[in-house]
Amino acid sequence: MKWFFLVLLLLIGFYYFAPSPSPLSPPQEESNKHIVKEPKVESGIVSLIGKTEKDVKKKFGTPTRIDASAYDYEWWIYNRKASEYFQIGMMDGKVVTAFVCGEHVNAKPFYIGQPLSELFKMMPVLSNVEIKLSTGTYRFELSEQDYASRPIVKIGDVYAQLYVDRFTGKVSSIRLMTKETFVKMRPYELVYRGILPNPAPLSAKKQREVELANARQIFDITNVIRHRHRVDPVRWHEKAAIAAYMHSKDMQDHHFFSHESPKHGDLQDRLLTANIKFQMAGENIAAHQVDGIEAVEEWLNSKSHRETLLNEQFTDLGVGVSGDYYTQDFLKTWEQKE
Repeated sequence: MKWFFLVLLLLIGFYYFAPSPSPLSPPQEESNKHIVKEPKVESGIVSLIGKTEKDVKKKFGTPTRIDASAYDYEWWIYNRKASEYFQIGMMDGKVVTAFVCGEHVNAKPFYIGQPLSELFKMMPVLSNVEIKLSTGTYRFELSEQDYASRPIVKIGDVYAQLYVDRFTGKVSSIRLMTKETFVKMRPYELVYRGILPNPAPLSAKKQREVELANARQIFDITNVIRHRHRVDPVRWHEKAAIAAYMHSKDMQDHHFFSHESPKHGDLQDRLLTANIKFQMAGENIAAHQVDGIEAVEEWLNSKSHRETLLNEQFTDLGVGVSGDYYTQDFLKTWEQKE
């Protein structure tokens, strides 16, 4: 019996190469056209940075799960409702980072859906960030694209990275970081003087835990974004997740970035090899982002990848991560959704 396949193969996705650090150069002076004040820390997620595990549990209860990360902290995942999705990063018993993409999460003075124009009017949006630690001085330079799609606002000792949906001009998600976490993650071009702090090296077992954590977070955040756009959620598809992982690993191991593998073929070939039956399929790939969160936000800002991520016909999703290579395999299966 022959199966009919309609396969949506997307163009090559984002490349985001982490730049090599270089010696510190003097900062350039800037002039502001209007004066805005640094926002104050209010109640909500922002106020939790630096607080203890006890404080977090008192406010939000026990997390749904705890995920590993590549940056020394553990992610506490709160995903009970799409509209209330957030993650808390814990290290040594304290909150060092947080991520918010649920529309109903209190992240004041920010909120999901906040127009970028409002941010520029209300608070100073930084085009560069200089951080001083005991180990040195670190200066991050935002490109024009960075400034438009993931600007930085400083609130006291907390740095807020605001992912912007460039199709709507509104905040899509919010990442909060201590200065130490900011330097360790290095999300922008960096020049520095001193010693460059690095995360602890990962064992093979720990690396795989981080990859699986990124895959689950990509799945969760994808459904949060679909919910926001009034699109039904997709189900986790384990076979597709394995196929997606194998493609990510293939790209990492053989140093290519494409939907077509020199050895294993295109998406249709790979799904058939995995004995996956489907009516329709689509794929997003990404490489060299700091984590799965950033990969999803970059897909959202690419027209073809966005269309796949928000395609209402897809019913299932498998996600596979190998190192910093990310693959989403979407399916419309023959099974009816419950």
